[in-house]
Amino acid sequence: MVRLTRSALLAGLLLALPLAGCSSAGGKKKEDNNRYIARDVDTLYNAAHDRLVQHQYRAAAILFDEVERQHPYSTWARRAELMSAFSYYLGHSYPESIQSAQRFLAIHPGNRDAPYAQYLIAVDYYEQIGDVDRDQKISLQALNAMDEVIRRYPDSSYASDARLKIDLINDHIAGKEMTIGRFYQRRRDWLASTYRFRTVVEKYQTSTHVPEALERLVESYLELGVLDEARRAAAVLGANYPGSDWYNHAYQLIQKKEAKPA
Repeated sequence: MVRLTRSALLAGLLLALPLAGCSSAGGKKKEDNNRYIARDVDTLYNAAHDRLVQHQYRAAAILFDEVERQHPYSTWARRAELMSAFSYYLGHSYPESIQSAQRFLAIHPGNRDAPYAQYLIAVDYYEQIGDVDRDQKISLQALNAMDEVIRRYPDSSYASDARLKIDLINDHIAGKEMTIGRFYQRRRDWLASTYRFRTVVEKYQTSTHVPEALERLVESYLELGVLDEARRAAAVLGANYPGSDWYNHAYQLIQKKEAKPA
């Protein structure tokens, strides 16, 4: 799967990375590893920052959470909330990242970083999309989350990337429909296969799977004995993908069927 996300996320968090104060907490105290010790906001935030730089993402997220817990009214608490979500994301702890970003949005819905938090939630779902043979629930969650970014913040830079990822997600879901449709074909369950291939053609028209779906519709319709529907599917295929192998194969199937005596 194409991933253009990490650089965009890093760019979005550049302003959140400065240290809370002038001192650095990098490795100077063993108790920095213990998040339950009361510490001033500078020490906590700098310790979290150091863990992030050292790629200790979960430790960084926990310390950023501690900034918010111990100093909820400080100017650094809001920034720490977002940095926690980002740290969890980098550590591939996507459910925790989603939860942190959602908490940020619930507390600061009108904040200037709200579009970023909404986008981060969408990307957390997107990163969890597996191969086409797995359940597509997470793909639908990613799709809904990307739609939410566009709906709420249509003019943001994140909306542009969300639109690109929606195309990729739709292609992924269409691929799943194709896998199921082929499975039904192998079982000679032509009605079920027809339903799956029609879903691809009608709901995922911009996906890369449409030419194959149309050709397999021709196959399924011919097996069902509905020649007119097969011809219509072949005509759509020929009009939109005239030079494709899928059209050539569909055309040959129609010709062969028509050449048979009634």
